[in-house]
Amino acid sequence: MLPFHEAVKDDFTAVNQLIIDKLHSDVGLVENIGHYLVEAGGKRLRPLLVLLTANALNYQGKDHLSLAAIIEFIHTATLLHDDVVDMSNLRRGRPTANAQWGNAPSVLVGDFLYSRAFQMMVGIGSMDVMAILSDTTNIIAEGEVQQLVNAKDPNVNEENYFRVIDKKTAILFAAACEVAAVQCGATAAQREALRRYGRHVGVAFQLVDDALDYTGDAATLGKNVGDDLAEGKPTLPLIYAMRTGTPAQAELIATAIRNGDASQLPAILEIVQATGGMTYTLDAAKQQVQQALDQLQQLPDNHYTRAMKQLAEFSLARSF
Repeated sequence: MLPFHEAVKDDFTAVNQLIIDKLHSDVGLVENIGHYLVEAGGKRLRPLLVLLTANALNYQGKDHLSLAAIIEFIHTATLLHDDVVDMSNLRRGRPTANAQWGNAPSVLVGDFLYSRAFQMMVGIGSMDVMAILSDTTNIIAEGEVQQLVNAKDPNVNEENYFRVIDKKTAILFAAACEVAAVQCGATAAQREALRRYGRHVGVAFQLVDDALDYTGDAATLGKNVGDDLAEGKPTLPLIYAMRTGTPAQAELIATAIRNGDASQLPAILEIVQATGGMTYTLDAAKQQVQQALDQLQQLPDNHYTRAMKQLAEFSLARSF
C-alpha cells in the first residue's frame, strides 16, 4: 500500500470485500470475469478518493463504503468496454477480459457492473448521489464516443483533446469526491472544491498516462508501449510535437496517426523529445496538480487531507 492507502487502510479493506460480495451472480461467467478483474489489482484511486474525502470531513456512517464500491464498478465497466473498442489485449500487465473471454462477454459483464452500481445507488437512497452519478456515466459515454471520432485524426487540437480527457477520465475522479461530500453534508463551497480537486487530479493522471505511452515500458505501464499510436490516438505529446516540429516531423506523426501505425515509434519518440512534447505534457500535468492542491484549502487540515495532497502529487511521480 502507498501512504495515502494507509490513511484509510481499514475502509479500503472493507471496500475490497464489498466489491467481491457484490459481484455475486447466478451466472458463473459474470463472477469469473468479475473476479478476474478484481484480482488484477490496480491502485483503486477513484474509490480511494471517496474514502479519503469522507474521512477528511469526519463522516461517521457506512455509506461511503458502498459509494466507493459503486465508483469502482463504474470505472471497471468503462475499462471493459474501452478494451473491446480499442481491441486491447493487455491491461495491468495481464491479458484483458476480451482477450481471455471474447468481446461479447466483456461488454455484457460491463453492463452487469453498471447495473449493479445503480442497484447499490438505490440502496443508498440519495437523489443527489443518483443525479451526480447518472450525469457522470452519461458524460463518460460522450467522451468515449468523441475519442472514437478523434481516432486517426491528426487535426485534433489541444482544446478538443482536453475536452475528451475531461469527459472520459476526469469526470469520474470529480464524481468520487463530490458524492462523498454530498453524503457527508459538506458545505456548498467544500462540495465545489472537492469536485474541482477530483477533476484536476483526473486530468493530471491522464496527462501522465499519455506521456508514459512514449517514455515508459510495458512492465511499468501494464499495457504495450505505443498502444496509443497504434490506435491512432492524437494525445498531447503528439499534438504539441506536430505544432512545433518541422513540416517533415509533423507529417511523419500525422501519417502514423492516420494509419494507426506504430512502426515509426522510435522516430516519433525522438521527435516528441526533440520538440519538448514530453516536457510540455508534464508541465501541463504539474499545473493541474497545483490547481488540485489549491482546492484543499477549503477542507480541514488533517491526516486525510494530507493524504489527498500526497495522492495528487503521486500522479506526477509514478514512473519518471
